[in-house]
Amino acid sequence: MDEIEPTPVGKFVQALRTRLRSDDRNQHCLLRGEISQWKPYASGHTYFSLRDDGGQINAVIWKGRCRIPDGIKDGQEVLIIGNVDLYPARGQLQIVVERIELIQKIGALEQQKQKLLLQLRQEGVLDRPRKSLPALPKHLVIVTGKNSAALADMLQLSQSRWPGIRTTVIGVTVQGDRAVEEIVRGLSVARELSRTNIADSLEVPPCDVVIVGRGGGSPEDLWAFNLEAVARSIAAMPMPVISAVGHESDILVSDLVADLRASTPSHAVECCVPLIDDQLAFLVDCEDRMVLGTLRQFNDAQSQLQQLKLRLQLAPSKGVSHAVRQLERLGNDLHQRTATVLQHHKQRLAVLANALQISHPKRVLERGYMMGVDHEGKVISSVAELNKGQTLSLQFADGEADANIDNIRQHEEET
Repeated sequence: MDEIEPTPVGKFVQALRTRLRSDDRNQHCLLRGEISQWKPYASGHTYFSLRDDGGQINAVIWKGRCRIPDGIKDGQEVLIIGNVDLYPARGQLQIVVERIELIQKIGALEQQKQKLLLQLRQEGVLDRPRKSLPALPKHLVIVTGKNSAALADMLQLSQSRWPGIRTTVIGVTVQGDRAVEEIVRGLSVARELSRTNIADSLEVPPCDVVIVGRGGGSPEDLWAFNLEAVARSIAAMPMPVISAVGHESDILVSDLVADLRASTPSHAVECCVPLIDDQLAFLVDCEDRMVLGTLRQFNDAQSQLQQLKLRLQLAPSKGVSHAVRQLERLGNDLHQRTATVLQHHKQRLAVLANALQISHPKRVLERGYMMGVDHEGKVISSVAELNKGQTLSLQFADGEADANIDNIRQHEEET
């Protein structure tokens, strides 16, 4: 028996492509489905998926191949005429579109979304007053995918903007059959952390802001954030909630019911975690303005007193008593105004200084903690950032020490 030579995969794929193209049943196919992942490129080509409840197939419209209806987008239902083809480089089956027309109704998923939005609007959920974000958050809770890239970005950014900020991560599944249940559960845990008695038992400040969301994905991947249970859980939260789902172009029901919509997870952190250097600069500016304002009031009052003294010297005796009373009244008014201004600025500075004092990394170190910093001065917030043999600087409240990493053990994340 002769040995059979194996066929190179490229040759096999090309042969399969030829057979597909030569079969008339694969040419000028009339298909109906819902647009998903619609992506026009600078090259002029447009890629998308055509789907319904029974299946899905990739499709492409080559530049200049056919007219594309205006305003076409994800969720719309279309009719297409196209040819079955195989993209050899990826072994990917696709439809090359020759004609595409909108069916004058929205797709099933988009219809479900619009129906929910109409119901929420009629109930006043979308028009309710939104809760304001705290100027200096004491306890940030993040509800998002476990060990996701979006979570890593948010943690790194929050620590760089305000080192030592109290953060609790509630890891959940953000897509698939269990996503809605787990997102609602994560928000329920965050709600419990906002209660003073619960927080006191854990010796942490109550949660005062929540970020819920995930990184980008297809409309189907993000769809849990378009469903009623998630929307109502967000609207019922006692503290402000930031919805940060997908990319800037993705608008979900969660974005419309939350207290604030962020274009990306990283943008959500920028919205609620201030830069510590900006706050320090603000304190210095407050102090400068308080001193200048007080001096200006003293100078104005002193100028008025000088004018009164001059008038007293020139006034006849019968007007002296009136001028004296006016002078006393002006002196009392000056004293009260100065005391009020000073007290107001002292209280404002005390509040800001106290918040900075509590959140400053040195205060955390004084409670018995230490902070690891790599050779570039970056704070290490996860064992995933460590390597064996790496040298770290361990910073304590009263000094620092160098340490070498010999063993790395990563724990399961608790929610």
